[in-house]
Amino acid sequence: MRVPLKPLAEQVIVITGASSGIGLATARAAAAKGAKVVLSSRNRQALAEIEKSIRADGGEAIHVVADVSRREEIEVLAQEAASAYGSFDTWINNAGQGLYGRLEQIPEEDSRQLFDVNFWGLVNGTLIAARHLKATGGGAIINLGSVVSDIGFPVQGMYSASKHAIMGFTDAFRMEMQNESAPISVTLIKPAAIDTPFPQHAKTYLAEKPSLPPPVYTPQDVAGAILHAAVHGGRDIYIGGGGKLMSSLNKRLPGVVDWFGANFVPKQSVKPEPLDRDPNGALNEPGQDGQTRGDSDRLVMRSAYTAATENPLLTGTALAAIAIGAIGIFSRNSRK
Repeated sequence: MRVPLKPLAEQVIVITGASSGIGLATARAAAAKGAKVVLSSRNRQALAEIEKSIRADGGEAIHVVADVSRREEIEVLAQEAASAYGSFDTWINNAGQGLYGRLEQIPEEDSRQLFDVNFWGLVNGTLIAARHLKATGGGAIINLGSVVSDIGFPVQGMYSASKHAIMGFTDAFRMEMQNESAPISVTLIKPAAIDTPFPQHAKTYLAEKPSLPPPVYTPQDVAGAILHAAVHGGRDIYIGGGGKLMSSLNKRLPGVVDWFGANFVPKQSVKPEPLDRDPNGALNEPGQDGQTRGDSDRLVMRSAYTAATENPLLTGTALAAIAIGAIGIFSRNSRK
């Protein structure tokens, strides 16, 4: 069922996790295109500075401090957005945390906290947003999954599990909205590795610095896909031909992907440098926010594949070409 959605310049957009990375890139891009933006995260100071900078650039924004692991704070976020602008049109569940370490190393309390943020924060955000959208005529809910919604990554096993759970929930919720003919578009965004401060914010049990396995793409690619979904809808959107390739291979040749993950992903998930920061990261407390980009030492690319998915006639050709390039990039990095 196709849901009619407003042009971006007429929308009010709520973004969780808006104080860094993908959330921040999306907020800036949306405001630049005329949308009114409701920024949310745990970091009051960063949010205030981002709101000020958006307004200085001629955009419209407010901020609401909220910890998505607390349902009552998501309720307040929705109420504040509706109070400021009358309603909202798109709700983006972007907030999330990372956790590096072998699964046998991870204490249960850390795993539960990760799920409280990544999974339950998204679940409650979706359900609260849906209630408001049904009452106001509809709109879009956009959930941030990952390529690891489709495959598992060693050293980020619990993070992968949370993203698998997000996909299962989002798919079921979409079906329920279609079943009741609710005027709500439900999109799952599946980024590959993105050059954001994710590794710096993640809690880690590793002795070396967490990193992102190649290929690595820009947060602007994800922001563009999110805003495309806010206007045009869509079911699943992959960011990066490398991620789409891995997902496709996992469906057809899972044993090959298992071998690849076991032999290459762990060493590509760290930098060969001793950890020189607080290993707790931002799992339980706000981190050093305000930055869109991270410090990836990989080649950071724009995703021609993702751009091509907005034009279905180009998608097959783009996937074939980018897959070849992604394999070459990963191979070069694995030999370093």
